[in-house]
This record gives sequence, C-alpha cells and structure tokens, in this order.
Amino acid sequence: MIRVIGIDPGLRNLGWGVVDVVGSKVSHVANGICVSKGDDLAQRLLSLHGQLTRIIAQFGPQEAAVEQTFVNKDGAGTLKLGQARGIAMLVPAQAGLVIGEYAPNKVKKAVVGVGHADKGQVLHMVRMQLPGAEIAGPDAADALAIAICHAHYSGADGLRAAIERAGA
Repeated sequence: MIRVIGIDPGLRNLGWGVVDVVGSKVSHVANGICVSKGDDLAQRLLSLHGQLTRIIAQFGPQEAAVEQTFVNKDGAGTLKLGQARGIAMLVPAQAGLVIGEYAPNKVKKAVVGVGHADKGQVLHMVRMQLPGAEIAGPDAADALAIAICHAHYSGADGLRAAIERAGA
C-alpha cells in the first residue's frame, strides 16, 4: 500500500486529499482545505506551511502530488499562486516524500477521461471513484483528483500503460 497526498495549491485556499493505493485500487482517507490566515503574504504563506505540515504529520503519506501552475493573464496573481505552490512543494520535500507534478489537463484526463473537464465533472468523477467520501469543497476535490492521477501514473505500471494506450 502507498499513501498519497494530493495538493491543489492556492494562496487563500489550498486543497488537500489523502488516498491509499493498493495496485489499481484507490481508497479515500481524508481531505480538506487549508485556509491561509494573516494580514500579509508572508503570514499567509507561513499559515499554509504550518497547516500542511500538520496534515502530513497526521496522515503519514509516502508520496505527494502537486498540480503545476498555469500562467494566466494576471501576472501578479500567477506569481502569488507560484509562491503558494512553493509551499505545496516544500512541505512534502521537508518530510522526505517523493513528489509528482501534474498539469491540470493531465489530472482531468486521468480522472474524467478528457483534459478540458470543468470543476463539476471533476467533482462528480472523484465522488464516483471514492464512494462514500465526504468532500470538503472544490479545492479538496481537485486535490483528490491530483492524488488519483498520481496513483495512476506513478506506481501502478499496468494501469499507467493502459491509460496511455487508451489516450494514444
């Protein structure tokens, strides 16, 4: 069994989701949203760092998966998101975890089957793949999707090969 934490970086809300992977079977462990606190950027980043550190200590994942940042028209917003993503990469690295990085379209393709799915489709398919899981919100659903994507592409060689063949 491998325990994976998926992280959806965000400066205000950082989604996280933990799954256990046994072969091609993925099961829900926990999920939630870290809400940054503080008046300035440094305090908000420190807040996210502390919350994510506690989550990793509590659930003990062996691997992490983080969504890659896409560049949009708002350069300042992209830079701030990049700083939150730095926290999302730093905390698992400090814990000695293997970290996979996945483009948003790859996550959507792994979970929904198409790379341009909307948030509602992602949430629906995460619920289908993790029956009974109470999902804390869209950011947590995205984080669970990132963890599921990592499960499909990292260690499950047979499943990864099947997905790649299906996409070819």
